[in-house]
Amino acid sequence: MKKLLYVMLLAGMSSMVNPAFAQSTTTAPKKEAVKKPVKKSSKKTVEEKAAPAAAAASEDEDEDLGEANIEGSTVTHFNCELGNKITTYYNASDDKHMAIRWKDKLQRLRRVGTSTGANRFENRKAGLVWINIPTKAMLLDSKKGQQLANECRDPDQAKAFAAKIKS
Repeated sequence: MKKLLYVMLLAGMSSMVNPAFAQSTTTAPKKEAVKKPVKKSSKKTVEEKAAPAAAAASEDEDEDLGEANIEGSTVTHFNCELGNKITTYYNASDDKHMAIRWKDKLQRLRRVGTSTGANRFENRKAGLVWINIPTKAMLLDSKKGQQLANECRDPDQAKAFAAKIKS
């Protein structure tokens, strides 16, 4: 009985709404914006400079690097903190790419230039970034913004690190 009463009450309230207000579709005319002439300077803005770089980055992001071919590659085993292990594959005939084995998956990465001279390789589609400097290497997840493996050292780096600690 109460439900019926509520339904009738709602139906009565909806008929009380001002029909002219509810059905009004007219709007005030819009004022046209006055266009001011823009003075162009000879210097490019930050956005204009970044546009080609952003376009290239988006192309690389969509580009599939294909499967890694590790035949004839130089294999290096890295031991990282927390017991993580990474294997890298470099091919002397292709210095723009490398392959990395991480968690039983083989990924192909593309070299990215740096201002510091560090060896940086990325696979944007997989979200992997490998950075190798003379004292250590690290693997990053660029999609999640976190480290996957840090303090990674090959046997030569491990010897140099141990010698540094002893001295």
